[in-house]
Amino acid sequence: MAIKEDIERGNDSVFESAAVSLLQDENDMAGKEDGYTDQTSSKASLWTVYFSTFVAVCGSFEFGSCAGYSSPTQTAIRTDLSLSLAEYSMFGSILTFGAMIGAITSGPIADFIGRKGAMRTATGFCVGGWLAIYFAEGALLLDVGRLATGYGMGVFSYVVPVFIAEIAPKNLRGALTTINQLMICTGVSVAFIIGTVLTWRTLALTGLIPCAVLLFGLFFIPESPRWLAKIGREKEFEAALQDLRGKDTNISKEADEIRDYIETLERLPKAKMLDLFQRRYLSSVIIGVGLMVFQQFGGINGICFYVSNIFETAGFSAAVGTIIYAILQVVITGLNTTVIDKAGRKPLLLVSSTGLVLGCILSGVSFYLKDHNLALDAVPILAVTGILIYISAFSAGMGAVPWVIMSEIFPINIKGVAGSLATLVNWFGAWAVSYTFNFLMSWSSYGTFILYAAINAGAILFVVTLVPETKGKTLEQIQAAINA
Repeated sequence: MAIKEDIERGNDSVFESAAVSLLQDENDMAGKEDGYTDQTSSKASLWTVYFSTFVAVCGSFEFGSCAGYSSPTQTAIRTDLSLSLAEYSMFGSILTFGAMIGAITSGPIADFIGRKGAMRTATGFCVGGWLAIYFAEGALLLDVGRLATGYGMGVFSYVVPVFIAEIAPKNLRGALTTINQLMICTGVSVAFIIGTVLTWRTLALTGLIPCAVLLFGLFFIPESPRWLAKIGREKEFEAALQDLRGKDTNISKEADEIRDYIETLERLPKAKMLDLFQRRYLSSVIIGVGLMVFQQFGGINGICFYVSNIFETAGFSAAVGTIIYAILQVVITGLNTTVIDKAGRKPLLLVSSTGLVLGCILSGVSFYLKDHNLALDAVPILAVTGILIYISAFSAGMGAVPWVIMSEIFPINIKGVAGSLATLVNWFGAWAVSYTFNFLMSWSSYGTFILYAAINAGAILFVVTLVPETKGKTLEQIQAAINA
């Protein structure tokens, strides 16, 4: 599931979403917007930054809660409300359609009413959505609620990493922005685990908890200083920056650099979508969009949304399998944040894609054996092993690394619109896979996993032949490698 700071803020930058690393690396590559000496920040200022980050990532946790809701509730909702497979597939997948709309509007909302205002807007949609799901007596209200939570999720996917990147000192930005992805995985995992013991209506109410914490916390944290500077609210800009850096910290240098950086961005030409298909940009666009295609069409959202049903179909305990899946996802994602800058992007992608192929093959074999009444005792263990290898492999590379590479391969003048295109492809893929998964499983359970294995095998070839290693290289070196 798998989500960047747009540097152009124009009409073309409407699809920015949960790309933590795009925010982090874009600010690093864009120049010296944040070149002050971080050591001058006081401990009090760090407390403000940490608390502000904690409040913001409640939105990330809410994102995960929305994404993880459909898996442990499938059987109960279909039974209680007599939903057909098609109706439940619509319920599960319409979340990503709402997120697509949220991603479209998140940039303009965050620019118009601020980062905190955008977070309040997203929270309002999530609250309304969870209440609609809780009171639903049929498919219509369920879908309305799911669409609303999806919209909130889409806004969160953009505004949370933007806000964190804009308030954090440079020496903390990398660590703090990775918390966004970690909290998304944690939200998914918590929904999986508590969904095994709570009713589906009660589980919907638990989605209100991070919303409440976020709404309350927003009263006590400053607005993004960069947004305040961008709209010309100078006194509030300096007050917010001083609050974040500490009352005894000299912020004049950083404030001047932020102003200069914003002025530079305003002078950049606004790229159009058609500009992406010029020969000099085409290789970067193929790599960025191609990675998003393989990330989503390799099956992650189908498996994530309906993992409990997969375990049940294979004859394994849905509760036990889901809990193991949830814990493993958080652990691997947490470990991945510590090695991505050491191991390199390309090796992680190759190892991850290979693991995805292996996981799909094992799951496919298990369902093949079941369908043909062969070695039935081995079916559950093969299925759960395959799924756990799959999610471990995805969390180790294919989940986050495509966003990191996307942040590094696009030239600065097209980064906003190119990121918009890649994010649109990503959300469309998430919707397509989550909607078709149950139908594919009805067609052929083992055939579904073999199809995903083939797509992930294609990802290996794509990475080997087209994706450059970007670790430790400047933007100019990356561009030279891509265009060679």
